[in-house]
Amino acid sequence: MYTVYGDYNSGNCYKIKLMLNLLGVEYLWVPVDILGGETETPGFLAMNPNGKIPVLELEDGTYLWESNAILNFLADGSQYLPGEPRLRTQVLQWQFFEQYSHEPYIAVARFIQFYLGLPEARMNEYRTMQKAGYRALTVMEQQLTRTSFLVGETFTIADIALYAYTHVAHEGGFDLDTYPAIRQWLAHVAQQPGYIGMLD
Repeated sequence: MYTVYGDYNSGNCYKIKLMLNLLGVEYLWVPVDILGGETETPGFLAMNPNGKIPVLELEDGTYLWESNAILNFLADGSQYLPGEPRLRTQVLQWQFFEQYSHEPYIAVARFIQFYLGLPEARMNEYRTMQKAGYRALTVMEQQLTRTSFLVGETFTIADIALYAYTHVAHEGGFDLDTYPAIRQWLAHVAQQPGYIGMLD
């Protein structure tokens, strides 16, 4: 059985939870208190020297970290990761987009608003995150007006990677009313067999 070390409110951890539930794989969840400093303890750093969640412990006692790397590991050989090279590369393309152009802004804006309560000292940063986050949402909207999912008509881990923080973007102050294709896509993801919500 896999063991996941994570925080239920973390989008990156939710990716792993959602993937495991979609696959119907049993796992043990070990809560980690980020704000309480639990990712900086010697025990945690022995699992992930980068001091971040999620961490996936395998049955042989070894560990994997970085959410999108874990997604690729779990989805390998399943319907959620295409075998055809071009499609597989498009999945990676969206995963890299999520990590470099989406998550750093939408997740940070959410952290400042949802976790910290919009402190005045971070308002300039928050506004910067908002601007860049909307730019990322616009890129997604353009794709999703053409296809049902991010890689054509098939639900893949590209969708899981980007769904995690997009579906809670409102907690970072983002208004999705002007993104109808994204809102439809969010509904399609939530209809997948085996779907589980972030806090379910």
